[in-house]
Amino acid sequence: MPSTVECVQIDAERAELQAVLQSQFFLRSPALSHLLSHLCEKLFAGESDQIKEYSIALDVFGRRDSFDQDTDSIVRVQANRLRKRLAEYYATEGAFHRLRITIPVGQYIPVFEEAPPAQVIAEVAPSEVSPPTPADVGHPKLPSPLRRYWPLWALVAVIVVGVGAFLARQKFSPRPAAPSPPHAQAVLEPAVGLPIGDEVRILAASNRGYVDRSGKQWSPDASFTGGTVVRSSVQHIWRTQDPAIYRSSREGDFAYDIPLKRGTYELRLHFAETFYGPEDMGGGGEGSRIMSVVANGKPLLTDFDVIADAGGGRTADVKVFTEITPSADGFLHLSFASAKSGRAMISAIEILPGARGHMRPVRIVARDVPYYSNDSQWWSADNYFKGGQLSASEEPAAGTDDPELYETERWGHFSYAIPVSPGRYNVTLHFIERTFHLNHQARGISQGSSASRIFNVFCNGKAIIRNLNILEEAGENRPLLRQITGLEPNAQGKLLLEFVPVSHYATVSAIEILPQ
Repeated sequence: MPSTVECVQIDAERAELQAVLQSQFFLRSPALSHLLSHLCEKLFAGESDQIKEYSIALDVFGRRDSFDQDTDSIVRVQANRLRKRLAEYYATEGAFHRLRITIPVGQYIPVFEEAPPAQVIAEVAPSEVSPPTPADVGHPKLPSPLRRYWPLWALVAVIVVGVGAFLARQKFSPRPAAPSPPHAQAVLEPAVGLPIGDEVRILAASNRGYVDRSGKQWSPDASFTGGTVVRSSVQHIWRTQDPAIYRSSREGDFAYDIPLKRGTYELRLHFAETFYGPEDMGGGGEGSRIMSVVANGKPLLTDFDVIADAGGGRTADVKVFTEITPSADGFLHLSFASAKSGRAMISAIEILPGARGHMRPVRIVARDVPYYSNDSQWWSADNYFKGGQLSASEEPAAGTDDPELYETERWGHFSYAIPVSPGRYNVTLHFIERTFHLNHQARGISQGSSASRIFNVFCNGKAIIRNLNILEEAGENRPLLRQITGLEPNAQGKLLLEFVPVSHYATVSAIEILPQ
């Protein structure tokens, strides 16, 4: 039987849950409210051991018993949204709350914890609370010290607005720009958002849809003529967290006639060679499959070899084409033709709203779910990587308005082969160094070794960062941003970013690529 103290604690936690659910942040999001309520009720009932991805999918999101978490990421995506929404709530409407609800990264069991004193905006003694007045009705009630000194706060607000206006005038006054320091810790760049419009995603040779790690919906195969269906039993595909996209393909000589609205699009063709290669049933390797691809009569790929382009078999390979437009009949006509050897193939087709003159921004966060940053930018789940491991930290990052962006990292000796279209790009790498001696212990590094992590970063074989020591440059638990400008893709249309250890392991938390 629960003790009196336990009952009081549960009552307080239930009260906090109800306060959160009645807030504007959750009243307008019934799906997130349902998820949070379900998780907390399981915790209150002493059934936290039953809070699993599979059971959440069935109980909360109505999935069937056949739910496969490898092909449907609905729980991970919604849990990430819930973490973000809770953080927003406690940064604004719930800022005065001493008890707070969090969902730690990597798990689904809610945690009720006392907010540190520094995070509680105002401490209010019972004797200081004034009875409500008519003016309080229907409005958030501020602690009495804040009401008592509201003229002072108003004056401060006026001053802040005045200073902001002055700085804005200075910012937009014509004057020469001061050169940025070579190792600036913060990079100020204008936000570049994603073009808005209809998106088309087709899984070639698949008879069912798929939701990927970033929550994007892929439809079954459609709009094709010719070709044959080929499926592979290969489990692991390099450079993707969504191998299901690449386990089936349409092969031979075939075409796709995809209806599109008028506009400019970005086309992404997805390939992975799972038949030819030294470890595959077809043997061979480079030169075993050569093909060409044409869009509305214009050649996109000529004598294209998937293995040579990807750098090996069983590797996801994406080709990006900008300024794609439908033909006069309102269709995008794609034809795939076998060339010198093998049969043409395609694993998936992705058509996204595009912009003239450059490709869409690429933002990747080192975790297995997507993320919306505080500046309303969308970051995809980790992708295009090879090697390294993911890890998460509960230590909040200091000196940033978006500490959640730095909760996770990919560490080790790893690379990212990020597909881009021809052009020049600015790449911003986001780093953070956690309490390093604890990291050492967790990763099996002896305490007698050097306490500094040092590593290099290369792009297409050229060093862009040498002997980086995050701890020395930024300090502990503080983000470090490095921007490299004017990078161009290699002959395969990739920005191949390699993170190579010098002392201990390399790391990165997020990667942003913007066209110049």
